[in-house]
Amino acid sequence: MDFKTRTLQELRDRRGVLASKNTLLGFDGFVDTIVTPVALRAGQGDNFTPFTGIAEFGQRILGAAGKSTNLEFYPLMDKLGGNGPIMGNALLAHGARVTYVGALGRGTVHPVFADFASRARVISLCAPAQTTAVEFPDGKLMLGMMRSLDEITPASIAAALGGSDGYRAALAAADLIALVNWTMIPNMTAIFTDLVERVLPQVPVRPGRTFFFDLADPEKRSPADLVYAFETIAKFEQFGRVTLGLNLKEAQQVFAALGFGVAVETEAGLRDTAAKIRARLDLTTVVVHPKESAACATRDGTWWVPGPYVAQPLITTGAGDHFNAGFSAAQLIGCTPEACLGLGVCTSGHYVRTAQSPTLSDLETFLANWR
Repeated sequence: MDFKTRTLQELRDRRGVLASKNTLLGFDGFVDTIVTPVALRAGQGDNFTPFTGIAEFGQRILGAAGKSTNLEFYPLMDKLGGNGPIMGNALLAHGARVTYVGALGRGTVHPVFADFASRARVISLCAPAQTTAVEFPDGKLMLGMMRSLDEITPASIAAALGGSDGYRAALAAADLIALVNWTMIPNMTAIFTDLVERVLPQVPVRPGRTFFFDLADPEKRSPADLVYAFETIAKFEQFGRVTLGLNLKEAQQVFAALGFGVAVETEAGLRDTAAKIRARLDLTTVVVHPKESAACATRDGTWWVPGPYVAQPLITTGAGDHFNAGFSAAQLIGCTPEACLGLGVCTSGHYVRTAQSPTLSDLETFLANWR
């Protein structure tokens, strides 16, 4: 029996459990405009040739040094964005109950979050940030304007939830607490510190509670900031099980910041990267997910699965957040680490092919037909 068959069996045996699980996510929120960069325009509309990759685009930019240049982005869609809303939207599609606290609109919820807000309990903290997501066949550039995220503080979160009592009540009801986008929220480490020192010590223990953390590309933060954030994240272990989710670039940055050197993208290398990071931080789980596979480490060992890679995806922005949702949903229903990886890569794989967040039935079909 291969891992796909084992994952499918675990999903079928446990899927009914997810509807009873409560999730609490925060705290970002973005309006994402997905664009294609135009290399050569031949006519109006979509009558153009796109750049073949980031390197070609980079050469165009380098050629403008000391001069100037015009770059066109052809808009494809506006959609809800941010690590938290995308992960929350995917968890809703899987069937979990979602409470979302984040940057969804000032006064009223921004229209891109309207459908999400109709299916989840949402509490908005401030106006959303904005991202222009420039998608290439070999990656993407996320061009952000995020000043509004400065308003996300421990005090603003508590106030939005009705004070300290409301904050504790929201945490007490959650089986999964996902705290994402540390990089782009300047006060996130302060939020972590407030939680472990003031709020969580007064929250009743909930058996099986999981804390999920996603850094969101920490390249622009200093290694010292990163290490300090990790030290704070490790303190959450006293209140539940901690999972740290990393894409390949993030894993390589963390691996280097912790003094381990260069992380290698092979099965053995990914297992080793996840295991060393987990052991150094003493976390329950560390998961690393490149585009073509995924690996995780727990205190019991390491696991690795290939991914359903597609060379020409319909969309890539949000793929990692969908992986996180699939992995976390599998954790919530008690799947093995291997099956958690399997549901993570399938959730991401379905999304990049369809631009839609899959239901659990969609994942069953995807697994049954994955060759």
